[in-house]
Amino acid sequence: MGARKAALRAELLGLRAAQDPALGAALCAHVLASGIIPPDAVVGGFMPMRGEIDILPLLHALAARGQALALPETLPLGQPLVFRAWIPGTKMLPGRFRTTYPDAVEIVPDFLLIPLLGFDARGHRLGYGGGYYDRTLAALPGAFRLGCAYAMQEVATLPVEATDLPLHAVATETGIKKF
Repeated sequence: MGARKAALRAELLGLRAAQDPALGAALCAHVLASGIIPPDAVVGGFMPMRGEIDILPLLHALAARGQALALPETLPLGQPLVFRAWIPGTKMLPGRFRTTYPDAVEIVPDFLLIPLLGFDARGHRLGYGGGYYDRTLAALPGAFRLGCAYAMQEVATLPVEATDLPLHAVATETGIKKF
């Protein structure tokens, strides 16, 4: 299974590199129009990197409507992510793996925007292989899990392990797919 996941990661990273991160504006429009994010939810997002679809338009729109937002800090391997309060303009600190995180207090999200490399029709996601989101999702079992991706990142089927929690939905530039 590890070899299949590694091959899929390499393939999807290559395909994703050809995508336009600015398609995140369309993803934003679909998410806002759908009403999928409750107004009282604490939303855990992410800073897009490595060719991920740009969710900053969505984060800024949510901040403008007063949504409580948080971004993750990547702790040492083997630990889940820690989310810290964020609004546009928050000072960011350098983190592991070329990430950044807010210089702010820790808060616990109950709605997660999740980056991914691939997803399938059953709502399973393929991540980068470090297990950070697997551990985070296990630590926040009641949180709504919304994957954020390009539509082309959908694959027929993904190999699934016992620790893989499925997404509730995926938002792309073409719309929202619920599972």
